[in-house]
Amino acid sequence: MCDAAGGGGGCGADTDPPRRHRAPADRCESGPASEWTPGAAPGTPRHPRTCMKCGQGTAALVIRVGDPFCRGCFREYFVHKFRAMLGKNRVIFPGEKVLLAVSGGPASSAMVRQVQEGLSREAAKRLRFVPGLVYVEEGAVRRQSPEQREQTLAQMETLLQATGFPYHLIHLEEALELPPSILQPGPERAGTSGTSGPSYKEAVDSFIQQQRQDGDSGTSLPGHSAPDTPAGPPATPRLPDAAQTQELLRCFEAAATATAREELLEMLRTHLIVQTARDRGYAKVMMGESLTRVAVKLLTNLSLGRGAFLAVDTGFTDRRHGDVMVVRPMRDYTAKEIAFYNFFFGVPSVVVPPLFTKRREKPSIHQLVERFLLGLQEEFPSTISTVYRTGEKLSPEPAKASSESQRCLLCLCGLDTYGEEELALEPTLILEEPAAGVESKAAYIPLLCYSCRLTFKELGPLDTLPPYVRAEGQRRIRRAEMEQNQEPSES
Repeated sequence: MCDAAGGGGGCGADTDPPRRHRAPADRCESGPASEWTPGAAPGTPRHPRTCMKCGQGTAALVIRVGDPFCRGCFREYFVHKFRAMLGKNRVIFPGEKVLLAVSGGPASSAMVRQVQEGLSREAAKRLRFVPGLVYVEEGAVRRQSPEQREQTLAQMETLLQATGFPYHLIHLEEALELPPSILQPGPERAGTSGTSGPSYKEAVDSFIQQQRQDGDSGTSLPGHSAPDTPAGPPATPRLPDAAQTQELLRCFEAAATATAREELLEMLRTHLIVQTARDRGYAKVMMGESLTRVAVKLLTNLSLGRGAFLAVDTGFTDRRHGDVMVVRPMRDYTAKEIAFYNFFFGVPSVVVPPLFTKRREKPSIHQLVERFLLGLQEEFPSTISTVYRTGEKLSPEPAKASSESQRCLLCLCGLDTYGEEELALEPTLILEEPAAGVESKAAYIPLLCYSCRLTFKELGPLDTLPPYVRAEGQRRIRRAEMEQNQEPSES
């Protein structure tokens, strides 16, 4: 991916014209990009490459083969791509409150920096929304000690405070107290039914008019907290009670496979972020998923049986929650671009350990797919971008549900099990004979899509599930039973 001294093809033994050689991805350099001619004597100095954009500066990196950039042009390229992604889709209206989900990783940290620069007075085309930050602390399921969790929290709070935006620190244990309504899509907000159209234009015109009347610069609106006045987290203990932590660990330890734990963590994290957005009045949530992460997620979800929902799982917009829309503005950036941007311009990040695994346990499907794709990327640099472009052609229509009975309990996508052959659904069934009066895990299966059925089977007994999942599942089961009982009486 970076042009550097590399092997392949011999050392000038043939009579073909000299060709540029590409080094594997793990040999990228952050120094001046240069050219090397095969056949040259060892120790021959390289010739620095010139920036392809300005034609004057010395290239500091090569994004793709034949695309050298100096630092200044690379920064302009990076900033323009972020603004273009938001401008092209037109889903974030002026004055809207937008919640940025920050994990402390490179992609979400770069996303926060882009928003910071876009809201600054020096920006040529300023962003017009009101940002807030949220961080979900997951140290309990990552096997961090209380001291390590406190240290990570302190590091993240320092980074969040430095942005000047309102921020919210929440713990994964709080997912056990989520209301069952999180598994129901909220009423869509006015003007968000489409990605463009009169509603967006009217919002822009109204914002400009309000801006002129108030004589403000547009960084704040009446009724919204200004981004330069940070708001700390609520007055709660730094870490949850030990009993809550043990209950959360019991939920994860009951999962039979690493894949099920990865899916459970993703579900709890998403539900916590969406609930925070609802409670705080945010209309949109920004996720910092890069192009590399989207490509890995696309193949992972395909392997998990979520082929019908790839468009909403990996697309720019995800409207399944109704009143809160999830957007992914970093999905056009490769992990390499983000890493170089953070390195060149001093964007800080926080490293957290991976999700715990049991002894002698096979790696999760998520890990296998990531290793597979990154391994291919080293030999075939267009692998990840090709997978990403394939996902662009998918339609979100199969994920839409017309009624509650056709909506998956866990992922809120439309059920994809109607019309399937009985043999195809056999792996998703739970064969058990519960005692009289005992709640059956098999009763939840009809409420789930194909992929969530497979995950649900591996999550352990019902008493280890998050309480809000059980409460909503029981409500829907009772409602289905009532409807079945009414049908014979009407006939």
